[in-house]
Amino acid sequence: MLALGSPTSVRTSTTCGAMLRELEQIWNDIGESEAEKDRMLMELERECLEVYRRKVNEAGNTKARLHQSVMAKEAELAALMAALGELGFHSQTHMEKRSTSLKEQLASVTPLVEDLRSKKEERLKQFADIRAQIEKISGEISGYNHHTNTMIGCLTLEEQDLSLRNLNECQTHLRTLQKEKSERLNKVLEYVNEVHTLCGVLGLDFGQTVSDVHPSLHGTSLEQSTNISNSTLEGLEHAILKLKTERKARILKLKNIGASLLELWNLMDTPKEDKSDFLRITSFLGTSELEVTEPGGLSTEMIEQASAEVERLSKLKAGRMKELVMKKRSELEEICRIAHIEPDTSTAAEKSNALIDSGMTFLFMQ
Repeated sequence: MLALGSPTSVRTSTTCGAMLRELEQIWNDIGESEAEKDRMLMELERECLEVYRRKVNEAGNTKARLHQSVMAKEAELAALMAALGELGFHSQTHMEKRSTSLKEQLASVTPLVEDLRSKKEERLKQFADIRAQIEKISGEISGYNHHTNTMIGCLTLEEQDLSLRNLNECQTHLRTLQKEKSERLNKVLEYVNEVHTLCGVLGLDFGQTVSDVHPSLHGTSLEQSTNISNSTLEGLEHAILKLKTERKARILKLKNIGASLLELWNLMDTPKEDKSDFLRITSFLGTSELEVTEPGGLSTEMIEQASAEVERLSKLKAGRMKELVMKKRSELEEICRIAHIEPDTSTAAEKSNALIDSGMTFLFMQ
């Protein structure tokens, strides 16, 4: 609308006055009556009013649209500020609104909205990245047995708290999970190394042993990460306990075998060269289970070989004992024959051999 007294208003009034005078002159030349002139002037005035009214309506609609746009931008700005925690803009935009036109307000608020939109998109990417990492690590810790629905609220991204405070809380939560993952991974590696050592000493298949706990512990796929769940840790603990129990049983068995070997060697006056292959067995007599670290030192093959040697020496001893008994029996029978007495039937060869075969050799060593 033109302000009264403005240069544009003065020019418009001057132009309209000149045109009206020109129109009156034309009417006079035509010879229009005063009544006809008045009618046409009223018609002209009505048409002018309609033009003004149309322009006023158009201007009003434009103002309403501008006002609606400003309100929508301000509402979006408020929502973005609330989501991002950027509340410092509010007082600034509120003061500017009081002293500026609608176009100026729209021009002022639009860059702020666009800036906060970009900031929101970037913040959403940050939250999404953190969420993906948290879900991955939580799944690794839980063993992917269930979805983690109890996560902190920072993971519900759509139109929620995207403030730096909440982002920092999410990052803190992620760092806590990363620390727990690192500790679990170190524990798994510690257990796996212990299983490897025990399997080596016992001569067992390490790969099969850890694969029975979880395939990822001996997997060759680069895409398969090491499982660090509670069930895996418990499985490794159980495997280690089982291996230690087996180690204890085997070393006890080898100690018994070693004692038997020493006894048989001493009894049989076994030459040094025949002992050389089994001296390792007798060394276990003064050894604790923790001191046995040699690969295959407690293998079933070693136990079987040592047991076979004990059995061989025992049979050899029994054969010699039988020969000795037969010799003594013959001497006894000769003495009894000369003395004309019957020999004791309890020392008959059959009974003596039976006692020797049963292991009761001490009767003949007195």
